[in-house]
Amino acid sequence: MSSDPGLPTDPLVAARSALAVRGVALDLPDTTSTTSTTTTTDLGASIPLRRPGGAGPSADGHVLVDGLRTTIPINPASPYRLHDGRLVRTGPDGGVTDLGVDVATVARPAFYDLTTADGVPYEKIARLHGNDVLATTVVQTCVRYGEQDRCRFCAIEQSLRTGATTAVKTPDQLAEVAEAAVRLDGVQQMVLTTGTSNGRDRGARHLARCVRAIKAAVPDLPIQVQCEPPAPSDLAALQELQEAGADAIGIHVESLDDAVRARWMPGKATVPLSQYRLAWDESVRLFGPNAVSTYLIVGLGEDPDELVAGAAELVDRGVYPFVVPYRPIPGTLAFADGDPAPDPELLAEVTARVAKVLQAAGMRGADQAAGCAACGACSALSAAGG
Repeated sequence: MSSDPGLPTDPLVAARSALAVRGVALDLPDTTSTTSTTTTTDLGASIPLRRPGGAGPSADGHVLVDGLRTTIPINPASPYRLHDGRLVRTGPDGGVTDLGVDVATVARPAFYDLTTADGVPYEKIARLHGNDVLATTVVQTCVRYGEQDRCRFCAIEQSLRTGATTAVKTPDQLAEVAEAAVRLDGVQQMVLTTGTSNGRDRGARHLARCVRAIKAAVPDLPIQVQCEPPAPSDLAALQELQEAGADAIGIHVESLDDAVRARWMPGKATVPLSQYRLAWDESVRLFGPNAVSTYLIVGLGEDPDELVAGAAELVDRGVYPFVVPYRPIPGTLAFADGDPAPDPELLAEVTARVAKVLQAAGMRGADQAAGCAACGACSALSAAGG
């Protein structure tokens, strides 16, 4: 088996790192004749579950790579393709190398065909991630979305502008969709995130109302909530989330380097890291260790050694550092500026190092009840043993 120079020898980690950055190309069949001679799969048809854009680091093809949930950008320039359930790499000479990794697609869920009691398509309320995770942004607007404040990798309002979703999801709508997704498609967990509000709670109390309604409809469905740190004077909002029935929480900082934060997320950078640490510590007290997580994004310019050291500090606090690559998403400021995704080798190295820290602490994303780390689709950590 051959792989990209410098990538880990483990084929699964190599594949996940390369796919996360470079994505896969879609090969369309030859429509000029009735007997196509193409030897590649029609990926447009074979990746039925797609999610273009999103609030943060996201991708638009959902597959299972050696059984692990994986999101992959669709990139026509990628050397990677799927063929007969395998990941292959095409070389400059046109040769095809099997990378030793099985890839299975995820069927379009049945609940997408339904409409809520108040007339909204279920697909606009919540989306399937991976093969069994239901996810939604309960408030699709953000007070930090002005060009001077916006996170440069974020497209939270882009899907709203295209009509792919609604601005605010009500608790009743979410409960209705969650019940159907569990019943019809075997959903095992749910993730609720939100754009930031002007309130001191940063949107946490609306999340709590949504959790209560969902738990009333499907009591056994694990739920993770995600929001910015509430104001220090309103940390009680975190307890309200826990009391509402949330099983886990994500409070996403994206970088622990203040210079990187100022450039990439100027609005969020006005919230000091001390406030994040206060919220993380309170959340660990309420939800327990390894039930609290945060994103760390590779490719924003942070020193890799400092990123890994910061991840280790988070693990010491009981917070799971969910390592993902920066992905150039159309509709974001960074995409417009041409900021490139990180090198797969860098992503693989950082991911492997953070995975070792997590293993030493006995923390695994798979052990969490719900959330991005429990899903694992946007990161290679699950493939690396984290």
